[in-house]
Amino acid sequence: MRFKKISLIIYLLLTPFLISAGEYNSSVQTRVILKTAVTGNGAPITYLKTDQPEITAMTVDISPGAETGWHSHPVPVYAYVISGSLTVNIEGNISRQFNAGDVIIEVVNTRHNGVNNGKTPVNLIVFYTGAKDMPNVFKTSAPVSPLIEGKD
Repeated sequence: MRFKKISLIIYLLLTPFLISAGEYNSSVQTRVILKTAVTGNGAPITYLKTDQPEITAMTVDISPGAETGWHSHPVPVYAYVISGSLTVNIEGNISRQFNAGDVIIEVVNTRHNGVNNGKTPVNLIVFYTGAKDMPNVFKTSAPVSPLIEGKD
């Protein structure tokens, strides 16, 4: 029993050193914000297969009350919420809330819409992992909502 307690204490003390972003100098601080193998709707993460990869990094600002409009991405997209609070509605009646400091693993080939329901702007840094001459975003129509039981 004593060995298990000592092992647990050693594990807890060493865990921060085992979970790092790499082998940096001791003056560099790292913190894992998110580690996942799935997108916002639970689908497995896949990578684009291309001979002409192209990364696009950009900022996106969404005013209070504004929305992105329904759209989809044919490529993996990752975003970091700098400020504000964003609701992402995903085809299939899925809704996710993201706040400042959160990472968004966007859905691929699935319609979704980002909405700023707050009183302050939403500021994002977005990374598109696409291919040369390939669009990162396609505007789409909103998905048809299923009828609510008992309603016409």
